[in-house]
Amino acid sequence: MLIGLTGTPGTGKTSVSKFLERKRHWKVIHLNDLIKEEHLYTEIDKERDAVIADMQLVRQRLEEIISGRENEVIILESHLAHYIADTVIILRAYPPVLKMRLEARGYSEEKIRENIEAEALDVILVEAFEWCEKVFEINTTEKSIEETGQDIEKIIDHFLSGNEEELSDYEPGSIDWIDLVP
Repeated sequence: MLIGLTGTPGTGKTSVSKFLERKRHWKVIHLNDLIKEEHLYTEIDKERDAVIADMQLVRQRLEEIISGRENEVIILESHLAHYIADTVIILRAYPPVLKMRLEARGYSEEKIRENIEAEALDVILVEAFEWCEKVFEINTTEKSIEETGQDIEKIIDHFLSGNEEELSDYEPGSIDWIDLVP
């Protein structure tokens, strides 16, 4: 089963997916790395310091990677995962905290502003509703990697067992930063 782990850059996707990879031995596909390493992009946007993914090539490559592994938990980690996976977990972070995280990474002011506005306006959540069958969200603002990992494990374990009633804490739309938009 392919589960997307998505969210605005800086919300903790890579850190928590590496934690789950070690702890649960779940297969994690770090999509952004795959796109760059296998040149699954159409162009390089130098101004935004990003590549423009060729989603058709990405989907084809992922089909090859996950073929025959449909009964395994495979986590697709990327801010693009909601365009591919039918079930996604969106990591969220309070925009002022997100700003500090992105500054620590050395992001440009423009890239920081773009990402905190996207977080405040629920851009990935809205897109996930358009593309995905099941959407869950976790506020990572005050959580450690381990706590966030436990939340993800709970979501996946309950989802796989068909016991989704206990997942009401992760219902999409429960996190609202809109009052923070400048």
